[in-house]
Amino acid sequence: MIPAGPPSRTVAWLSLSLLQLLLLLQAVGRGLGRASPAGGPLEDVIIERYLIPKACPREVQRGDYVRYHYNGTFEDGKKFDSSYDRSTLVALVVGVGRLITGMDRGLMGMCVNERRRLIVPPHLGYGSIGVAGLIPPDATLYFDVVLLDVWNKEDTVQVSILLRPPYCPRMVQDSDFVRYHYNGTLLDGTTFDTSYSRGGTYDTYVGSGWLIKGMDQGLLGMCPGERRKIIIPPFLAYGEKGYGTVIPPQASLVFHVLLIDVHNPKDTVQLETLELPLGCVRRAVAGDFMRYHYNGSLMDGSLFDSSYSRNHTYNTYVGQGYIIPGMDQGLQGACIGERRRITIPPHLAYGENGTGDKIPGSAVLIFNVHVIDFHNPADPVEIKTLSRPAEACNETAKLGDFVRYHYNCSLLDGTKLFSSHDYGAPQEATLGANKVIQGLDTGLQGMCVGERRQLVVPPHLAHGESGARGVPGSAVLLFEVELVSREDGLPTGYLFVWHEDPPANLFEDMDLNKDGEVPPEEFSTFIKTQVSEGKGRLMPGQDPEKTIADMFQNQDRNQDGKITVEELKLKSDEDQERVHEEL
Repeated sequence: MIPAGPPSRTVAWLSLSLLQLLLLLQAVGRGLGRASPAGGPLEDVIIERYLIPKACPREVQRGDYVRYHYNGTFEDGKKFDSSYDRSTLVALVVGVGRLITGMDRGLMGMCVNERRRLIVPPHLGYGSIGVAGLIPPDATLYFDVVLLDVWNKEDTVQVSILLRPPYCPRMVQDSDFVRYHYNGTLLDGTTFDTSYSRGGTYDTYVGSGWLIKGMDQGLLGMCPGERRKIIIPPFLAYGEKGYGTVIPPQASLVFHVLLIDVHNPKDTVQLETLELPLGCVRRAVAGDFMRYHYNGSLMDGSLFDSSYSRNHTYNTYVGQGYIIPGMDQGLQGACIGERRRITIPPHLAYGENGTGDKIPGSAVLIFNVHVIDFHNPADPVEIKTLSRPAEACNETAKLGDFVRYHYNCSLLDGTKLFSSHDYGAPQEATLGANKVIQGLDTGLQGMCVGERRQLVVPPHLAHGESGARGVPGSAVLLFEVELVSREDGLPTGYLFVWHEDPPANLFEDMDLNKDGEVPPEEFSTFIKTQVSEGKGRLMPGQDPEKTIADMFQNQDRNQDGKITVEELKLKSDEDQERVHEEL
């Protein structure tokens, strides 16, 4: 006889060799059907576990609720009952007398998706009475069973963390709003729903009664990007009623969840400084114009935009409503060169509707920002003296002066743009002559020869919104300049000035061969002599030959290639004549 006992004895019974099993099946008695090896009636249920799942996290125990399918037949194969013929399955308690004793014993130790064949002797079935019209007296019953679900009233939500990201900015709490993907199955693996088939996340509040109680509990403590398996007993799911045609009554539910993001309607912008440059003397405020690079991603790490992909900074005013409110807030207080992470809740980003096809509704946005530079439209040139010559400096560069200087020009992030050292010679300019950008012109004024300065030039005093070749639009420029030399300039409109009074008989001195006219050669010789003797000077920074040629052209009023005494006039005399004409 096969002794009754716990599941371990069932396993021992199953260890019989195939030959022993065949011999036993051949031992068919009379009256009660199958006989024991000794020829008498069966004393216990015969269990054949012919399909055992690889994973069995839980076995049926006394007091558990179970849902299972079965086919019930007699020894001759005639069916007397089948759960497959009914539309729903009822959850029944095992081991408390709700089932025939043979079924109670046969279900013990069973795993979900396990298949068993049970042979139940009459005294463990319907005995000598049977069931009128359905099961004759003293009938041995054969059941083919597959377990679909098992749970207990003492069960709680079971949470298994499948993947947790290394960085967890926050965990789900009650009253948070979450966006997640899920696959929902019954305990036997039958899929009843999935968010992936709808092409969007499931979006809801946690702990506010919008979800089944088990999901409310199972989501708590999750991080964005985390994957969980959540097993929910029926009384924390859809209970005795089930849900539609996809979730039967008293069904345990299994959810594989991927949390996309989480926020709370009370959230503000979160700032995290990733890199702060040394010597930050100024921080961005509302009204500043900023150039910055960024990578924009969702909370699960999905990239939705990047300025780097366009090889161009994002340029905008801060605090003026040109960008989403959260970014307006997140950029204020930043230093030039700073890298910071800005996490923006949806009510400070694109709200419930999202934007485009990359930012879904109610999405938390994360920006990793690198501030390249910023300025204010009211900014002047910032001047910092790096060094001054040891000797006394009595004269400094002023408007109209001709200066020679070396310079290095870069962006505020250190990107080198231009340098006079690359050309092997100083840059030359006349201050105030609009030959260089306004900010550099201003920064060179007041310098001593040999002095070194650092100049920070805002774009409205440099190349403006459009930029220039090699200079981005709206870029703040950083110059390091050294004044190499300085020459006094000439008054506006003058090509040559006398250091003292000009000769009383200017034309006679200029007419070297005394023939009454001055050709270009005589004119050039005369002017060069005056310069070499220190009696006058030409406009600095220009080609002397061209300057002299222009002077001759101005005096040769009839353009016949020579100057006569009637044509020769000093510039000061010409200016005086114009005054009289106007008067």
